[in-house]
Amino acid sequence: MSNLSVNHLLGIKYLNLNDLKLIFETSDHFKEVINRKIKKVPSLRDVTIANLFFENSTRTKISFELAQKRLSADVVNFSSNGSSVSKGETLIDTVNNILSMKVDMVVIRHPSPGASVFLSKNVDSCIINAGDGTHEHPTQALLDAYSLSERIGDLNGRKILIVGDILHSRVALSNIFTYQKLGAKVTVCGPKSLIPKHIESLGVTVETNFIKALNQCDAVNMLRIQNERMSETYFPSTREYVQQFGLNQQILDSLNKEIIIMHPGPINRGVEITSEVADSDQAIILDQVENGVAIRMAVMYLLASKLY
Repeated sequence: MSNLSVNHLLGIKYLNLNDLKLIFETSDHFKEVINRKIKKVPSLRDVTIANLFFENSTRTKISFELAQKRLSADVVNFSSNGSSVSKGETLIDTVNNILSMKVDMVVIRHPSPGASVFLSKNVDSCIINAGDGTHEHPTQALLDAYSLSERIGDLNGRKILIVGDILHSRVALSNIFTYQKLGAKVTVCGPKSLIPKHIESLGVTVETNFIKALNQCDAVNMLRIQNERMSETYFPSTREYVQQFGLNQQILDSLNKEIIIMHPGPINRGVEITSEVADSDQAIILDQVENGVAIRMAVMYLLASKLY
């Protein structure tokens, strides 16, 4: 079996095209596993994994934990609420205390960008980034690209649109890196105040006209407005945002072609996307959720093979 070129999953920017292909091929195998009657394999039976979530999470946390249990790993769940972190304990001390209990792998979500990279340099364990601030969310981008390629095939030359709060989104950055490595062309769209100033330097196109951008894409990833990361107002009102950048069935019907609709969740129905669109046949949102388990199984399996 081929090996990943990395010992941690810190961000998509550290992966190469062969890594992506290997993760997707391995995910194919695990997707078969989770769709059969007995959904468990003993692949990580002797591996202990700690889930360290310093931010609220539903889908990602459940998806990782389910993936770990499907692989027969021993799982330890940690939440910063009510822990020694609230007493002033540092991140390294927290992790080292957990690792001293003989933990092989750490899945971490943290509000600070670069937290997973920092950990990988300071603790002796395999680190998987489950989202670090506004930086990256690699497994989300992997499952997005995997789900999209299932629907439309090879992404090389395809045009992918990312709409919404690009400035505060870790999903957007990981999506850009992933789609570009797979040969796709990426356009971002949203209020000018939510588009990072120098994002063109990443090789993406910026389009402020939502309808024009939709007409030029094969698939669109609708991001939510991340109010929890905003310390100021970036646009006049939610109503105005919906009028300019909200996706509804009327807009879809007016386009000159059928496009694939994606959303990383959680969905603010009626804001970035209406219920009618989210639940339509063009949307692959539930496919993304299902594929998240297979992708995370693949990532942990491939990284665990490098532990020994």
